Amino acid sequence: MQLPSPASLNSTTALKCLHLRMLLLLIFSATTSFSGEIVKYLPGYDGELPFKLETGYISVNESELFYYFIESQGNPEEDPLILWLTGGPGCSSFNGLIYEIGPLEFDIDNYTGGLPRFKDYPYAWTKTGSFIFLDSPVGTGFSYSTNSDAWASSDSFAAKQAYEFLRKWLTDNPKYLSLELFIGGDSYSGIIVPLITKLVLEGNEAGTQPIMNLIGYLVGSPWTDQVISENSRVVFAHRMALISDELYEDLKVYCNESYVNIDPSNTKCIAAYEIYKKCVKDLYDNNILEPKCTSASPEKDQGELPHRALQENPTNFILSPPKIPDLWCRNFNYALSYMWMNNDQVQDALHIRKGFVSDWKRCNKSLSYTKDVQSVIDIHRYLSTKRLQVLVDGGDRDMVVPFVATVKWIKMLNLTVVNDWRPWFVDGQVAGFTVKYSEHGYRLTYATVKGGGHTAPAYRRRECYEKFDRWIHWYPL
Repeated sequence: MQLPSPASLNSTTALKCLHLRMLLLLIFSATTSFSGEIVKYLPGYDGELPFKLETGYISVNESELFYYFIESQGNPEEDPLILWLTGGPGCSSFNGLIYEIGPLEFDIDNYTGGLPRFKDYPYAWTKTGSFIFLDSPVGTGFSYSTNSDAWASSDSFAAKQAYEFLRKWLTDNPKYLSLELFIGGDSYSGIIVPLITKLVLEGNEAGTQPIMNLIGYLVGSPWTDQVISENSRVVFAHRMALISDELYEDLKVYCNESYVNIDPSNTKCIAAYEIYKKCVKDLYDNNILEPKCTSASPEKDQGELPHRALQENPTNFILSPPKIPDLWCRNFNYALSYMWMNNDQVQDALHIRKGFVSDWKRCNKSLSYTKDVQSVIDIHRYLSTKRLQVLVDGGDRDMVVPFVATVKWIKMLNLTVVNDWRPWFVDGQVAGFTVKYSEHGYRLTYATVKGGGHTAPAYRRRECYEKFDRWIHWYPL
């Protein structure tokens, strides 16, 4: 049906016609998949972007999932395609793009106020691969829902949505179908990435279109099993000399090496665990080598240390200056993302639909989200029966998901070691350690990143780029 133009009608009818047009536009935008729009210029960056950036929304289950697509700066016709998710759950993929693996970073060293500015980052993963940075689940970044009931999500639902997003995106962009496809992510996405990978395999086996050229997956500092991750923190604390041998032995004996849901009647275990918590409470879990920046309004048990400022709450950030010699916290850098993303000019440049996300957050901690998958070890075990290339890595100073936890669940897969534990190098220096497993065509490379935290690319960008570049092009680390 073709509507008459408002100019040909009287004012009342014209107004009704205009409202109908707006309603149809809203319905159309809520139900139609869009292939995105090219972004050539960004506020805070001088000149035209030296890479192809596309942003857009894909409609999935009454939700609009927002993405940033950066085409490979190397050989886009042959380099692999990677769907990338950031953890949380609820952390925007912009975090991975700017702070971890993308071609830009904030120029924090020269920041003096106003809209943050960018500088090029030479060791971006996009130099050797095309990346779809997806804001998932709903409520993350600029992703939103047109139905109030559809804001709720879960591990399993988020994975299904991401899979449907990928199907629609590839349908809209068929020229990328022939490329090698990898599913990737870090932190809490360690739960979601294997689930998506399994869905892609099952979809291909069922003949669901489009057939995807899935080659493998990669997870960094991956949350994989709740119990293993939490129990491993005590082991990590002992290995890093954060607790004494005597306390570690007490914890093992009294708690039976289990520190999740401690029996309240087990007083000896509780007492030992309280001592452990006091030993580590002033450490920065993301990287034990960096200063801990706690809240400007400290919690009750931090009352004796009111000068330790700044858990991530942008309203409490000390923004000027953001970097003080000998007194710097990583959160200062994170503050710049809030300032940049909530700028109207920035949102116009990114083609953001106004009125759906009133306040962009780097990590949205108020999601309506159910963690319905406590472990994906069985998913990894299933995937190990397929011919897949897998990269698992993590910083060796990460206490959120300690390397101890990652090593433990990998060993539970009972894979065969084909290249034993050894150092890997960047510029002649040890960048970490690696071991490679293989089983019936399934090849898993595990690597630590020396000095890296949670997640490793945020702390060792150059080393992590070299690691990714070698692995994605089938070279040993």
